[in-house]
Amino acid sequence: MPTIAPVDVDGFVVRAGFLKASAFFASGEGDVTFSGTGEKKIRPHKAGLLAAEPLKDGTGLVTSGDDGCIYRCGADASAECVAERPRKWIDLIATGPSGAIAYASGRVAWAHLSDGREREFGHDRAVGGLAFAPKGTRLAVSRYDGATLWWAGTDGQPTELSWKGAHLGISFSPDGKFLVTAMQENALHGWRLSDAQDMRMSGYPAKVKSFSWSFKGRYLATSGANSAILWPFHGKTGPMGQTPLQLGARTDLLVSAVACHPKEDVVAIGYQDGSVTMCRFEDKAEVQLRRPGNSPVSAMDWDADGLRLAFGTETGDAGIISLQD
Repeated sequence: MPTIAPVDVDGFVVRAGFLKASAFFASGEGDVTFSGTGEKKIRPHKAGLLAAEPLKDGTGLVTSGDDGCIYRCGADASAECVAERPRKWIDLIATGPSGAIAYASGRVAWAHLSDGREREFGHDRAVGGLAFAPKGTRLAVSRYDGATLWWAGTDGQPTELSWKGAHLGISFSPDGKFLVTAMQENALHGWRLSDAQDMRMSGYPAKVKSFSWSFKGRYLATSGANSAILWPFHGKTGPMGQTPLQLGARTDLLVSAVACHPKEDVVAIGYQDGSVTMCRFEDKAEVQLRRPGNSPVSAMDWDADGLRLAFGTETGDAGIISLQD
């Protein structure tokens, strides 16, 4: 049976996950809690913490706040300011290959590269989301009426992808062939990057605020409905003309967070009532990992082995679910 080790966190859990063996929980109140051999808390920002994202190699957690600073935090409770934009609210972060970091405020995005260079990318409208391609330093920026693809490390011309409406969260497929955005309306939009073919994914009763790619990139799991909606991306046309999987369905309960397992076709599903379930793609079999709590699950992620799941909620209930006996 799964066991839960509670972790003491104050406030809305913005991001939860692992830096190798240590779990982390980033709170909107400004604290970052690390739970490995004991618990350690740090408070890198002068006020609130707005965004957090682990580095791809698991060696650090990048955080941003309303003090305009970007910090690289370690599981040893270290914190180093790697960039600063005075008087800016930095509410969007992305991490990429080779330690690359992107962040944004208003209409401007910046890319901070591992060699110390920093590039600035201006847009006509406010930036809604950031994502690095799986390889290289190509940066995708979602915005009003589409997305822009920049070459963060060189001076190549950007690629513009258009679709009417406000585009917020953004993600590349693991093979780099597709780009998907969560829209202000209750829908996703995608592009096949080889030819900019549009892909429309709609029918959600609420906004999609959480998405996660399956470990082979065959499916994109999403929140925003009464079940986890998993769009198939293993064909040349992506989800077009295909029916998505619907896992962990509940009659009157919305899915608030999803996290695909790193090694199996399994997804962890967090709900508005604070409960967490694990579902298998093949037969929709479910295992309850956490009973209902006090507030919606706001963040979840697995460790590299898929044996532990870190979760947090909107009111600070947090913990580590272990699948090991």
